[in-house]
Amino acid sequence: MAVLSSSSSSSSSAMQKGIVVTVPVLVLTASLSALTFFILSSSLSSCSCPPSSPSRNDAIVGGVRSEERISTSQEDIDWVKDLIRSNGLHMHENVLRKGINPRTREQQLQDLIQYKGISHYVGDEATNHTALPCPGELLVEEHHSNYGEPWAGGRDVFEFLAEASRLKPNARVLEIGCGTLRVGLHFIRYLNPENFHCLEKDELSLMAALRYELPSQGLLHKRPLIVRGEDMEFSKFGSDVAYDLIYASAVFLHMPDELVWSGVERLVDKLKPYEGRMFVSHNIKFCSRLGGERCTERLASLGLESLGRQTHDSLLFNHYEIWFGFRRIRG
Repeated sequence: MAVLSSSSSSSSSAMQKGIVVTVPVLVLTASLSALTFFILSSSLSSCSCPPSSPSRNDAIVGGVRSEERISTSQEDIDWVKDLIRSNGLHMHENVLRKGINPRTREQQLQDLIQYKGISHYVGDEATNHTALPCPGELLVEEHHSNYGEPWAGGRDVFEFLAEASRLKPNARVLEIGCGTLRVGLHFIRYLNPENFHCLEKDELSLMAALRYELPSQGLLHKRPLIVRGEDMEFSKFGSDVAYDLIYASAVFLHMPDELVWSGVERLVDKLKPYEGRMFVSHNIKFCSRLGGERCTERLASLGLESLGRQTHDSLLFNHYEIWFGFRRIRG
């Protein structure tokens, strides 16, 4: 009994000691944790670190880049003017000077034919180092002079059409008569791959577009659908495609009125209802020659509504272009 009594007493003492030691430790630990949390919270709330934000160029949501600059801003213009001014730059006659030998395109082409470049392969090696040989006429950009205005005007057209149609990179665009891609290059660069389509009948223009412009601009990976065809035949683009923008720049001027109407009739079903836009440059004589009321009636019979006449100015030269807009009013 004495042993049992002693053992029981010892166990009770140990339990009491355990309680006396454990409770203060737990209380102290909890207090320290709360104090640490309070200090960290105060520190974080008063932090002046800059907030993180997605990169303007990298932010992509649902396949659409979240912020896209299209037109040149006044801030951009002021910046480049200041840069020219700060460097003391002025225009001068482009004459022979150290390290620079001005050549006309004709002279440049002759140099290319005669000298083939400063360093070049000869003999059997001459044909197996160039992946996509390009004709000299295209290399010296003779096709840039095929238009009635400077090549740079293509950017003006792109900016107007893209903003007037509120295009996003995932939009689909069809150009009727894209030529050598004076305008199309800018759409191809801006749009997602395979979203730019074009119908063009001129073989030399297509060669310039495919053999020179797309490769030299690094745009082959964009895979634009460029089709050789005429008479406003769009079947090769597929029956289920729906476009956000369809445009023709100075193309309808050279076509019989009834052929234009035939093409417009085929295009209506390919234009997205209400939000899609169709633009025609310069004039719409194919319609206005019918008379105002009959023109409106014929458009309405196709499910089209006129959005009126708009103009846009060139960034780089004294020029403005006229566009007539339409939208599809039936689903």
